[in-house]
Amino acid sequence: MTSPKRILRWRKDAPIQQAMDRVAIEEPLEIQVETRPVSVTMRTPGHDPELVAGFLLSEGMIHQADDIQEIRPYPRNRDGNSLGVFLKPGVPFDLIKLTRHVFASSSCGLCGKASIQAVHAHFKPVRSRFQVDPVLLAGLPDAMHQVQETFQSTGGLHAAGLFDTTGKLLLCREDVGRHNAVDKVLGHALLERWLPLNRHILLVSGRASFEILQKALSAQVSILCAVGAPSSLAVDFARTSGQTLIGFLRDGRFNAYAGTHRIRRNQPS
Repeated sequence: MTSPKRILRWRKDAPIQQAMDRVAIEEPLEIQVETRPVSVTMRTPGHDPELVAGFLLSEGMIHQADDIQEIRPYPRNRDGNSLGVFLKPGVPFDLIKLTRHVFASSSCGLCGKASIQAVHAHFKPVRSRFQVDPVLLAGLPDAMHQVQETFQSTGGLHAAGLFDTTGKLLLCREDVGRHNAVDKVLGHALLERWLPLNRHILLVSGRASFEILQKALSAQVSILCAVGAPSSLAVDFARTSGQTLIGFLRDGRFNAYAGTHRIRRNQPS
């Protein structure tokens, strides 16, 4: 997932030097459903079937692994940057149901309650009521960072990690796009028949946007944690979706913006 590049390296109080560095690979992936192109996304190659499955899940086109008959490369595409999805007989395919450019994009022209209502027409709110310790949440970023091999060599990838309620890291995926990393995690969970993820925690390395929350809800993720800040619409969405939203999860601290009933309150001694 990396490519070597020759660079000039400058440091204060040191001469300019020629060196080799590794950068994260970014290439387009065309997604086809029943031979019909539905999306082109820029991504880091690797785990592409998971990315495609997670994309279709979060777009509301499929709901379980059994909806998929096959995912295979487009035969005329020699560079591996096109994947075709074929659905089981009886599974409906309607391009109108694709939501990425309808309500999931911040530039789509919809906002606020209209966007939230559109998502809830596809995905039900989360109902789980388990609790986790704040100390457990504080340790999640370090656990994910330890397995981010490509990030450690490039510094140029986002990551998404799926944890259970004991804080065990079940899965981590990296990509140049935050949304792609989440799609890869959700796609793996779908194909492995782990859904629903209503007793799991999803951690993202960047900020928490409306679209990230929407994707998490498609798999019924109860707790969404972000190293960065949430947007106002993400907070509103989490509150109406029954999700716990954690932001600024780093350096032993965090802010809880929604679903605080899942955070165990330590009793004073």
